[in-house]
Amino acid sequence: MLDFLRKRWFLVSLAILIPGGLTLGATLPAAIHAMIAGGDESDWQRFVRMVPRGITAIVLFLMSFSLDSRQLKTSFRSPKPVVWASLVNFGLIPLLAWPLMSLQTSEDFSLGLMIAACAPCTMAAASVWTRKAGGNDAVSLLVTLSTNASCFAISPFWLGLATGSSVDLGFGRMVVRLLVAVLVPMILGQLVRQLPRPAEFAKRHKTPMGVVAQSLILIVVFQAAFRAGARLTEDGPKPTLDSVAIVWASCIALHLVAMWVAVAGSKRLGFARGDMIATAFSGSQKTLPIGVLLATDPNMFGDPALGVPFVVFPMLMYHASQLFIDTAIADRFAAGKPDATETSA
Repeated sequence: MLDFLRKRWFLVSLAILIPGGLTLGATLPAAIHAMIAGGDESDWQRFVRMVPRGITAIVLFLMSFSLDSRQLKTSFRSPKPVVWASLVNFGLIPLLAWPLMSLQTSEDFSLGLMIAACAPCTMAAASVWTRKAGGNDAVSLLVTLSTNASCFAISPFWLGLATGSSVDLGFGRMVVRLLVAVLVPMILGQLVRQLPRPAEFAKRHKTPMGVVAQSLILIVVFQAAFRAGARLTEDGPKPTLDSVAIVWASCIALHLVAMWVAVAGSKRLGFARGDMIATAFSGSQKTLPIGVLLATDPNMFGDPALGVPFVVFPMLMYHASQLFIDTAIADRFAAGKPDATETSA
């Protein structure tokens, strides 16, 4: 039992925190929910709304700090895996999600599915799982950087095309958030890595830092589940079981098809095994913070007054599913033998 928990502690935590967050969000008094999840502009609520962004910055710092600089240089010199994974993530997935919108029996879920598909690559999980699987996490970090840096333009393009609406993510606001949550911690991590003692520390504690990164991801998942649970207490029609099943199956299908295409394309293009593993995760995973931003920001689609209070649910479904599925896939990759195309960093 202890061995199972040691190997599957993250999945067990997800199985507890997601339903636990939904339950707490649906049962706690509204005043407590407002204090925890953020609502009006009190200092505490502003702080709580910044927690996911701060956690993302810490995780990316850890991932960048523990990454050998030579891997990044190699990925810059051979950018094909990064370009391929970015095309799958920001091109193929939205294109596949578009026709699936018509299959949804809920307007909330139809829009939410497209929002999930238009979100960029995960800011931390892709690198964590790539590393866990024995892949080239430098590629996954660069995919994270490229997709998040361009999401202010690409996400509105796909959403506007699929819904016929105009979406403004706010160029200045998005750039500032990306600078603070993505670029700055990645740069700082690599700068600290250049110092001899920190570099030695990073080499010795690479695995523990990955565990810390996974633990921090759980905090973001729980907060998102908590806020989603609060939506269930609002007046109006609630999602039905069949609508939940359809959209959840759609999320899983999008993720698995994208991963299959990323792997098949990587083999066809002759990528090294480590790069192929990185494209599998970074090409198919979607980030929770920006997806939740799109789904819940009153200035975007997620305003309850617009009649779509449950639009955030598909993003949670996609994110939770990819973490469960990719944990098992990462284990299979890690257990497999390197093929003849694998090269050392």
